Amino acid sequence: MDTQKEALSRIICTLANKNEELQNFLDTVDNTLTGLQKQLSEGKFALLSCEELLEFANQTLNISDEEEFLKVRNITVTMAPAFRLTTRPAVSENMAQFTVDFSTERLGLQRLHFLPVPRAPEIDVANCVVCDNTISVAWQPAGDADSDSGRIERYEVEYRKTNRDSSLRAAGEACWEKIHDIRETKVTISGLKFDSYFVVVRVRAKNKTAAGEFSEPVAIETRAYNFGFDAATAHAELKITGDTVTWEPQGVKGHDPRLRSKDNKNSRSATPSPNKTTGGRGGRDRFAGESYTVLGIYSGLHYWELRPLADWKSFSVGVAYRLSLGRYDQLGKSAGSWCLHASQWLQSSLAAKHNNRAKALDWPLPQRIGIYCDYDNGELAFVDVDRLQLLHSFKTRFSQPLVPAFTVWCGGITVVTGMQVPSFMGNFLSTNRSLSNLSQ
Repeated sequence: MDTQKEALSRIICTLANKNEELQNFLDTVDNTLTGLQKQLSEGKFALLSCEELLEFANQTLNISDEEEFLKVRNITVTMAPAFRLTTRPAVSENMAQFTVDFSTERLGLQRLHFLPVPRAPEIDVANCVVCDNTISVAWQPAGDADSDSGRIERYEVEYRKTNRDSSLRAAGEACWEKIHDIRETKVTISGLKFDSYFVVVRVRAKNKTAAGEFSEPVAIETRAYNFGFDAATAHAELKITGDTVTWEPQGVKGHDPRLRSKDNKNSRSATPSPNKTTGGRGGRDRFAGESYTVLGIYSGLHYWELRPLADWKSFSVGVAYRLSLGRYDQLGKSAGSWCLHASQWLQSSLAAKHNNRAKALDWPLPQRIGIYCDYDNGELAFVDVDRLQLLHSFKTRFSQPLVPAFTVWCGGITVVTGMQVPSFMGNFLSTNRSLSNLSQ
């Protein structure tokens, strides 16, 4: 009997110990389940955040304007703790501990190769050339440009106009213009109007993943010849719009075409004969009578171009002494004005005029006329720009300040300023060739 009681007592003690172990195990499982539920909740939240981040990133990538793209707030991605990146736990034999193996992830991170951000290039000022209204910019890449880890694939150049040689931007000045995907260490900026004293340029390098900082800005001098039309001198029937002058007679309604055939079947063109006087109106400085003239206001170097509009009939272009040109004077008919006169009224003609003397030029009517004036050396030259032919040159001694002068009769002209003296002018000036010469 005692033996049975002793055995039963041992069994009860063993069951009590097992019950305690089971209770501890259940507590461990419960804690583990709570942790897994927390990780699951955090994983769902992280997944939702990732979806929002991906959507925001896609919207950002669809922005085509770079300035707008740079305004987007920064996207920051934070690496989560390792236990949030996987749900592959390993359990100990007695199920008392949970462990996680991150060796695969560690190897993946160790294999990642980060490219360095390329350093800023240096602009080679000595090899930057300004010629024919273009700017050739050259630069030297940074020392690590050819390294395998960060080989530069392309460059980006930015430029803007300014009237200061300082690299700091002044209020009201132009924004940066951009040239992308440059494969060489030089680029030519063309299509410029040199209406400022300087053009500031800067360059940066790009590799496969990133763009570096811009180089120090360099101010390149771009001095050229600029002027505008003096509206106060324009004949009352000349209309000035920017760099264009058109002839709009006050007494004719409807200029397209300028005909008065509504009530007169046999009437001729409503354009009055150039020999008729229309009368002048306006201030004391305004041209009147048959002088359909407007003057320019200028400063700087001396080259500009004239381009007639499609409906032109007659025009003159040249220079004149402002103080000696009267209200009724026509270009080329006084000692103080020199001009090239073109006409396709009744018949085509081209002539050089000065001091009421004209010399006919045996040359087709040009579509682009270049005007070169060297005041100090007394040279005035007219060039057919499309055919690169010197039409006529004057050689004299200027004694008064000159201004550009234009006569427009029927139709219109456009004047292009902000131009440097082109390189082809050197050929004409050195040989002093022309189709004809008009003695002084």
